[in-house]
Amino acid sequence: MPSSGSGADTHRFFRESGLAAELAALVEPALEDLGFRLVRVHVAGGDTRTVQIMAERPDGTISVDDCETISRQISPLIDVRDPIPGAWRLEVSSPGIDRPLVRPSDFEDWAGYDAKVELTEPVDGRKRFKGRLEGFEDGEARIEVDLGEAGRAVLGFPIALVKDAKLVLTDELIREALTRAKKTMKQGAAAHDGADFDDEED
Repeated sequence: MPSSGSGADTHRFFRESGLAAELAALVEPALEDLGFRLVRVHVAGGDTRTVQIMAERPDGTISVDDCETISRQISPLIDVRDPIPGAWRLEVSSPGIDRPLVRPSDFEDWAGYDAKVELTEPVDGRKRFKGRLEGFEDGEARIEVDLGEAGRAVLGFPIALVKDAKLVLTDELIREALTRAKKTMKQGAAAHDGADFDDEED
């Protein structure tokens, strides 16, 4: 489960390209000002382009209200800069259960869960690996993989070699996501109750 106590770097190593990269550079500082972290920006084509912004709080959570808040703040910012030719619409969402891993800290926060990792260049003849995350250490994302006849081994990939990484949807991950969602709902309810009480005191 994500923890703000992770010792790994919390800056994104993942970088979009083209228009998505331009939008990421535009919205990331604004998200940080609002107390959120950018996960990824994706732009889908068509007559009306769809700009999808994945975001989260530092603890890995995000609510529907949070998404609405982000949308209200980000949409005018994109309008003013106008980097998108033609019509477009904005979607703000959570990273999802099988989330992308975009920060070194993600590999620590989600250690123990399965992930897929794609590299920018082959290591031992392979670019794609799937296995159990073993954290982040000495500048490397660590993952335990099945090497066939050689058995299972923990491999470390320099973060500069990681092109793309995401969690794999498993029953274990779904249970963790549901537990986290329930905890977030309880915290939100407690905060709301506290706010009501304070208002009455005033």
